[in-house]
Amino acid sequence: MGLYTPEYEVKGNEIAVFETSKGTIKVKLDGEGAPIHVANFCELANKGFYNGTKFHRYVPGFVIQGGDPITKDLSADEVRAGGKFGSPQPGTGGPGYHIKGEFKTNPNNSHEDAALAMARAMDPDSAGSQFYFCLGAQHNLDSGYTVFGQTIEGKDVISELGVGDELISLTIENA
Repeated sequence: MGLYTPEYEVKGNEIAVFETSKGTIKVKLDGEGAPIHVANFCELANKGFYNGTKFHRYVPGFVIQGGDPITKDLSADEVRAGGKFGSPQPGTGGPGYHIKGEFKTNPNNSHEDAALAMARAMDPDSAGSQFYFCLGAQHNLDSGYTVFGQTIEGKDVISELGVGDELISLTIENA
């Protein structure tokens, strides 16, 4: 699988607005430090890719993760149970491509509390659509995962999210 180059042109002042089943979260995206990740995220959001997905991974004091399209067709209970028999497990889906990691080149790559970063598999260039919010500072992740935004509103909402909670819609202001 080759690396995807997003077509979206980063403006530099994008704000991601997450409307979740627990409330609203606003994130200032870092188009300067992580332009590929921001462009990819905005492109997917503008296509409605994230709408209706569920958060599928929660590790207390570490991260809450979402962005897997497999979860769209699952109920909250099915996500909590690890999926449906005979179907792919939550946490294994993506957009059908990967993007280049930017954690080595991003001068702002700091996993602060409520930072927005992109999940990936073992390959450093295997991120696609799955993202996570840090639940507290996670600087052990700085050298291997790309941070592409910082929460400016809704940290209280992030702390309330759990497995099965829905990302009702994701829009980009200033896109």
